[in-house]
Amino acid sequence: MKLIRFLYNEEDLYGLLDGGRILILPFLFDWLPKRVEDFINMGTKAVLDVERLVNEVSERDRKEFSIDLNEVKLLAPILNPPKIICLGLNYWDHAAEQGARIPDEPIIFMKPRTSIVGPNQPIVKPDFVKKLDYEGELAVIIGKKGKYIPISEAREYIFGYTIFNDVTARDIQFKDRQWTRGKSFDTFAPMGPCIATKDQIKNPENLRIRTWVNGELRQDSSTSNMVFSVYEVVHHLSRVMTLEPCDVIATGTPAGVGVFMKPEPKFLKPGDLVEIEIEGIGKLRNKVIAEAYA
Repeated sequence: MKLIRFLYNEEDLYGLLDGGRILILPFLFDWLPKRVEDFINMGTKAVLDVERLVNEVSERDRKEFSIDLNEVKLLAPILNPPKIICLGLNYWDHAAEQGARIPDEPIIFMKPRTSIVGPNQPIVKPDFVKKLDYEGELAVIIGKKGKYIPISEAREYIFGYTIFNDVTARDIQFKDRQWTRGKSFDTFAPMGPCIATKDQIKNPENLRIRTWVNGELRQDSSTSNMVFSVYEVVHHLSRVMTLEPCDVIATGTPAGVGVFMKPEPKFLKPGDLVEIEIEGIGKLRNKVIAEAYA
């Protein structure tokens, strides 16, 4: 199933995408919590129960407890993840386009949760950031606490998947020679439009991923080009830190980012529209705006 978090009548809700409508799960089943993070914390059994019960819902209840997708404001699927863990150089084609050495272990960095925005919300470009870039990525949402997770068991710890844009200020990234500041600005972590549960995504290791800027196709690759697969990433990270429900893991970006475009770089500017599509999940759209100063 595909879970959508949204704002309706000033209330933060979540539901199941059902065609062009959203089944409001906490209204349909009063035993469910009001927050999507609390639902994820209930574990796999709750998801399976909801999937089974939804199939048994009458047409009357389906209509009564649903709303048209166009009547709501979509929000980021996770608002307060315990951690946002990101990977660098995790696609063979992205490493090749910059002439970088393939790492023998995942290269990781963190983003603050204050960088999260949802679908159709703006990416805010500060005036002093001159080289703003996009990175379309598959993100894993952790569903169960784990440490030292074997690769063979990694799927059990995954709740689902979403789309992630690892927005980056390249000038600051390269100046600092490390990645935290250049990737941590407010609005530099667009996510959405939904969480596709792990049963929805049968094979996360072969998903087409594409990014457009103003309709121009910039990235066109597959998660099969990852250096470390989704399950290997979960394994390696769990050796370093305890993974917790609602953790977000951004698994790296393929070739085609703006900084390595030929014959010259193509950076984002106010007015640009970035669209990222991943097979089985949907499309994440965000427009770039200039920061307004008081």
